Amino acid sequence: MVNEVGNSVFRIMEARPLFSKHGIFRVIQTNQQQAQEAVQQIPSDTLLGTSPDDIVNALVDRFRLDVPVIQEAAIYIADTCEVPLDVRNDPRRMVSDRSKPCYVPAHRTVIAIPFEGDPACFDIEPPIHSLNPPRAMVQDRELLLTDTRTGNDAEALKRDYTRTLDAIKGCLQRLAESVGPFNATLPGLIRSACQDRKQKLLDSAGMTAALGLPIKRRADAPSAYTVPVQRKHPRIELPTVDAPFQPEPVLSTADYDDILATMRSMARVMELSPVAFLEMGEQDLRTHFLVALNAQFEGGATGETFNFQGRTDILIRANNRNVFVAECKFWAGEVSMDEAISQLLSYLSWRDTKAALLVFNRSRDFSRVLETLATVAGTHPCFEKDLGRKDETTFSYLFHQPNEPTRKVLLTVMAFDIPTAVLQPSNRKRKRYA
Repeated sequence: MVNEVGNSVFRIMEARPLFSKHGIFRVIQTNQQQAQEAVQQIPSDTLLGTSPDDIVNALVDRFRLDVPVIQEAAIYIADTCEVPLDVRNDPRRMVSDRSKPCYVPAHRTVIAIPFEGDPACFDIEPPIHSLNPPRAMVQDRELLLTDTRTGNDAEALKRDYTRTLDAIKGCLQRLAESVGPFNATLPGLIRSACQDRKQKLLDSAGMTAALGLPIKRRADAPSAYTVPVQRKHPRIELPTVDAPFQPEPVLSTADYDDILATMRSMARVMELSPVAFLEMGEQDLRTHFLVALNAQFEGGATGETFNFQGRTDILIRANNRNVFVAECKFWAGEVSMDEAISQLLSYLSWRDTKAALLVFNRSRDFSRVLETLATVAGTHPCFEKDLGRKDETTFSYLFHQPNEPTRKVLLTVMAFDIPTAVLQPSNRKRKRYA
């Protein structure tokens, strides 16, 4: 069957009606169901041992509907030549014997329409559609329209081509409007299915405790350090997990935020009593933070503890596993911060860990230091995502471990400005602090 317009026929041997095979609402319903079923088919060790973000990204990439977008600026003439045209079924022509072919000279023009997106979407019927849909051949990332005519009416050719292109673009626009809400809710649907199945697997194996490691706050914790908690709100394949899943202690996000809040309150202490910190070095400042942590939490916060490939400054352990690591560094420029991040990551040897980098600044231009800190993390080879600032001097990032891209590290960089000099006026004994 061909679509005739005047003496023009858009036709190619493999041309087919577009947007006429599957209803859009049925496609959305099917993809939702298949996405949930795909979660159930993931091997349990992979589900339990892989970052939820990696699983969600892989399944979203598989089941989202990527409606094609026409690249109008790239449309071109793919072929033009003279061909014989069989006109035996043309009622406007006098043909003596319509039982056999009757050829006349004609001119064929093939127009290629490049697009970006999933070619399978050309089979989906939009909510509002025509009973006479446009026809074309779908080849790789192009639609091919063929016009064969016996006349030389260039305006008619342009008019018919434009009419067909507009029909295709209209169908694609209606499809995009229909699939937008589905694509937006798909990550949440998959994440919820993953969480439900993971919870069932852990419960059935008696491993519920692996989901979080609460740190018990001391009943006699002094309130001086208490501060309000600010809670942070190509094809992708699932990573391969070689070893069976083993439950490991995990620091809960709430406890992680409490630890950061305790350390952040130290900045206020330094501001109120600068003379006490003027001569402190890296080790003394680290001890200052350890005192605050041990006053607030039960558990081992120790200094200079050897761990994996090196030693780190502040460490919290549970069940012989590290659940929190912090490194203390004086600001010495952008290169030193990149090295400090690499050093901290080299200490980490567990799954889904949380860490912090404490940066002490003794220069006079603290604003410039903060501007540099805001960009230095993004250039590191293990950088994954910027999670935003908790406040003006606290930066939150997602990294992966150097040798295991599927193992994520939540890293918080906290900057502290401490006194740099003491001035002794000649006529006064009272000191001022820069």
